[in-house]
Amino acid sequence: MNGRRIIRVLIIAQQEQQHCRRLLCFSTSPSYHVPTCIATLQSCAHNGNLSKGKELHSHLLKNAFFGSPLAITSLINMYSKCTLIDHSLRVFNYPTHLDKNVFAYNALIAGFVANALPQRGFALYKQMRYLGIVPDKFTFPCVIRACGDVMEDLEVKKIHGLLFKLGLELDVFVGSALVITYLKFGLVGDAYEVFEELPVRDVVLWNAMVNGYAQIGRFEEALVVFRRMGGNGVVPCTYTVTGVLSIFSVMGNFDCGRSVHGFVTKMGYESSVVVSNALIGMYGKCKCVSDALSVFEVMVERDIFSWNSIISVHELCGDHYGTLRLFDKMLLKGVQPDLVTVTAVLPACTHLAALIHGREIHGYMVANGLGKEEGHSDFDYVLLNNALMDMYAKCGNMRDARMVFDNMREKDVASWNIMITGYGMHGYGDEALDIFSRMCQAQIVPNEISFVGLLSACSHAGMVKEGLGFLSEMESKYGVSPSIEHYTCVIDMLCRAGKLMEAYEVVLTMPFKADPVGWRSLLAACRLHKDTDLAEIAANKVIELEPGHCGNYVLMSNVYGVFGRYEEVSAVRHTMKEQNVKKRPGCSWIELVNGVHVFITGDRTHPQTHSIYAGLNSLTAALQEHGYVPSVV
Repeated sequence: MNGRRIIRVLIIAQQEQQHCRRLLCFSTSPSYHVPTCIATLQSCAHNGNLSKGKELHSHLLKNAFFGSPLAITSLINMYSKCTLIDHSLRVFNYPTHLDKNVFAYNALIAGFVANALPQRGFALYKQMRYLGIVPDKFTFPCVIRACGDVMEDLEVKKIHGLLFKLGLELDVFVGSALVITYLKFGLVGDAYEVFEELPVRDVVLWNAMVNGYAQIGRFEEALVVFRRMGGNGVVPCTYTVTGVLSIFSVMGNFDCGRSVHGFVTKMGYESSVVVSNALIGMYGKCKCVSDALSVFEVMVERDIFSWNSIISVHELCGDHYGTLRLFDKMLLKGVQPDLVTVTAVLPACTHLAALIHGREIHGYMVANGLGKEEGHSDFDYVLLNNALMDMYAKCGNMRDARMVFDNMREKDVASWNIMITGYGMHGYGDEALDIFSRMCQAQIVPNEISFVGLLSACSHAGMVKEGLGFLSEMESKYGVSPSIEHYTCVIDMLCRAGKLMEAYEVVLTMPFKADPVGWRSLLAACRLHKDTDLAEIAANKVIELEPGHCGNYVLMSNVYGVFGRYEEVSAVRHTMKEQNVKKRPGCSWIELVNGVHVFITGDRTHPQTHSIYAGLNSLTAALQEHGYVPSVV
């Protein structure tokens, strides 16, 4: 046992000596250490591993290897990729870094441009030129992009001239940057000339042309280049596909978009999250919700953009219930909503009057600081707060709507309009007029929507005199010409006040041909105030203007029913059958703690149908005991 123990101790001692020799070699041999550090720093830059990168930085300083030009360039690149551009600048300006070569300048210029600091990147390029350091083919793509970001078209022309002097005018990467930037400036001829002169055109260059044309709205030219690309035997990559899909999204070209989807499947690009997101967006713009959902459901991996895309598609197509259902599913999957998600979901809460959902979203925003992140403009936050206000107002909660409004740092005209309209629709006429007065005092110029909300407020609050005053002053005092919508609000206001003949006079004398909405307001008022003669005139007009609108026939039938003229009721229903006009079933929804439940007339698809109808029948029986007679139309 003692012999074995001695041998074991000797082996351990030998291993420790070898380890010490390796450490000594590692700390004293630049030829061994620096390449390892550079490779590791490149890995840190790629993976965003800042802690490891800082550890290597410290090790280089400690062992006096910081003078290596390659190490300095790698450090600049690592800090830039980790979005610490000031650290990159400190490395660049370190006292021992006297030999600032083109590689260090390239790394820092690229860092400035990648971190959205194009002015500083271009200034560094000018400093580099002033010191006599000759740029290379890796310098120019970043510098050209910086010029594009700061809209320096003249500087791009100068750089293009320098490229000929340095013999770099035919480099494909430099050429791609020139094409993109020229197209960004709208210099289509210059971009096309650069493209045609390049002897080698890889997929990156073709993408530059396709996406460059698309970004300036030249969709037909973009598609011509795309087809020519295929004709030249260049296989489109995922970036090409996303660019072309964005074009078909804007154009609403479903057939071509579906063809690209077939190509995506053939090439195996459907595994790309970015491509799948683009497909969802394309189908959504073409109002093909089921196709968008099919793409979403087969995705193996989904990011926040995937969820935002499919949620936005449902909201865009008016499927508010589906929007909330997907949002709930997103939360169950543990995906955290962002500003885009919230802005898409809040309108669904508004349309469904889903106040519980809306409040929960507002609470989430406050708890997680949404609306305070960097990278979003004041305009984004105004839109978000407007959506919140609109949700609260449409759900009847003007107190919380006012709270959001008062806490807004910035307000646009839509913010004021939402409050005016919200107060108006709930009968708070004085508050609506007060908001309008404050809006004018804040020197916010009212627009057409402001006066629609204001006149609607006067209508709901019975403020006829004030409403007529606003109509007469709109153009002379505020510079807003009254439109058919404003006159329709005035007709509704007079009808609500029982002034049927004054409303009829406005219909006949206003400078526009009355639309069906105005005539329907008059017809509904005739039913309420039992004016059969005027009702028949209004009914004939609405049926003449919209013969296929079921609401017109229903209103007319109700008018006859009020007067007990049941033969005319039967005649109206007979006309509906002859004209093949069908009354759309009513739709109701109720928001409970476990979500929004949607019902249509006679619906028996709900899993708790038996209990629901039992409760409904019990309620109806109780009402009938107190003299209620159901109205059947």
